[in-house]
Amino acid sequence: MRGLVVSPIGLGLAALGRPGYINLGHGEDLRGRTDVDAMERNAHRVLDAALDGGVRYFDAARSYGKAEAFLASWLERRGLRPGEVTVGSKWGYTYTAGWRVDTDPAEVKDLSAATLRRQLAESRAILGPHLRLYQIHSATLESGVLGDREVLEELRRLREEGVAVGVSVTGPLQAETIRRALEVKIFDTVQATWNLLERSAGPALAEAHAAGLGVLVKEVLANGRLTARGGDSLLIRIAAERTPDALAFAAVLAQPWADVALSGATTVEQLRSNLTALEVGYDDELDRRLSPLAEEPAAYWSTRAALPWN
Repeated sequence: MRGLVVSPIGLGLAALGRPGYINLGHGEDLRGRTDVDAMERNAHRVLDAALDGGVRYFDAARSYGKAEAFLASWLERRGLRPGEVTVGSKWGYTYTAGWRVDTDPAEVKDLSAATLRRQLAESRAILGPHLRLYQIHSATLESGVLGDREVLEELRRLREEGVAVGVSVTGPLQAETIRRALEVKIFDTVQATWNLLERSAGPALAEAHAAGLGVLVKEVLANGRLTARGGDSLLIRIAAERTPDALAFAAVLAQPWADVALSGATTVEQLRSNLTALEVGYDDELDRRLSPLAEEPAAYWSTRAALPWN
């Protein structure tokens, strides 16, 4: 990823910045300590463990509750200068949960230029010069954002100011969305879901990498389905002495096109377990044994959509 300091495993703050999320057992991880101060302290502990463990990329979004604010206060406390680590954030969703876990919807999507301008100003006010990468949040073909001339012009201006611009994608048509983004020719990075259950974006991510884009992989653990909590007997049996989450991360890290695999850890223990993937070997034989886990994209995304918050 040109000009950006990154690490093989990065930290995403979706589960750290708000009391509600769709990761399995998220509420249990927080142990009821969901007031703002308690969550900020927990976020700082996980961020400390990440930095000490070699993590150099941190990924937030405007819709992740107070994730940007928690990240900014941590950067200040650690005395980190802009560029020592890379901070990315995303625009396009507005957080509407009001710090509750039972609000529906918890976030509202709007990929208009007006939202981009408003949320970019908000992100910059919080993160200042630490903001090095700004991404469209969950672009899809049907959203039309990749053909919105006003949005693309705003992103071009941002890029000219020295901030890298990226696109994250979602849904069963991720590959098609990535290829449309490549045609736009302004993006520095692409962020997509790829894991042992949902592999469909792999060829398109390889094309993006070959075109010079940095590739960030999200939902490596399929929102907890690829952990011991998910209860998949095949994954648990093959993991043996390894943890299922480390094996799932190792599968991503083995992809030649993957620059950063994002951990969505809520606790220090989860993060440290994720980081052990750096010591796990992964080969074609292991991949063959795990291949029965793969699902059809439509089935995977339907299951994801049904996951409850907390």
